[in-house]
Amino acid sequence: MIKDETNTDAGTGTGAMLRRAALNNALWCDAVCTAHGLAPRFDDAYVWLSTSRTPPLYPDAVTLDPETSAPSVLQWIDTDSPGCSVKDSFARLDLAGDGFEVLFEAQWIHRPAGAPVPAVPEAASSGPEWSEVTGAEELAAWEAAWGGEEDAGLFPPALLREGIVFLAGRAPGDAGGRIVAGAVLSTGGGAVGVSNLFAGDGVSADAAWAGVLTAAAARRPDLDVVGYEGGADLDIALRSGFTAIGPLRVWLRTSERTRHLRRKTA
Repeated sequence: MIKDETNTDAGTGTGAMLRRAALNNALWCDAVCTAHGLAPRFDDAYVWLSTSRTPPLYPDAVTLDPETSAPSVLQWIDTDSPGCSVKDSFARLDLAGDGFEVLFEAQWIHRPAGAPVPAVPEAASSGPEWSEVTGAEELAAWEAAWGGEEDAGLFPPALLREGIVFLAGRAPGDAGGRIVAGAVLSTGGGAVGVSNLFAGDGVSADAAWAGVLTAAAARRPDLDVVGYEGGADLDIALRSGFTAIGPLRVWLRTSERTRHLRRKTA
């Protein structure tokens, strides 16, 4: 089993960073699935997987090495029921012959430790005030701000643990601490991963990235920051100091697009 080696010396080249980003993402998926009572596992250094269907928006497998083969992934996961999905971290697999279609493509992104945090576009007085989510009730409010009622319960309180931070950007001057932006920081694989970033109610995505990166630098200034984005979201991440380091694909096995991975999160 691959351990969460935060201080791992996996090299500094692009290939090494791709592996580190994929591992960080797999560890986040592992945390979410474990919090839901599943028993996912790592198959040596090649793939993370769950033999049981994962929660909505989360893949059944994540490849961790560019040489991972399709059979070594598909032999372990439930391909019989709708919603089976595979995160092809290196865009190397062709699963079309196995009844899968490409759900979306994106780019892994990387930002080196110690890089200057981008300036907040809005005036400081109008930007959100950032803090950590600390309890179940607050986590439910964060989830509602992120995804509305449709995805309620996706993030159980068991995720409020060491190595995972739910960041909440709150409306300034709001006595109720209304959440208007947010993201998840997950430490693992020698990097800090950013996922589930959102911004609403007049907060720009650039401002959200600035706040999140400030929080990441304050907590783990020694670690690079990784994640993945696509389309316009990728452009915003690049403006925030990230570099695109390689493609990924998410494959979905179904005759129709179900809600399982309706949008990118994991």
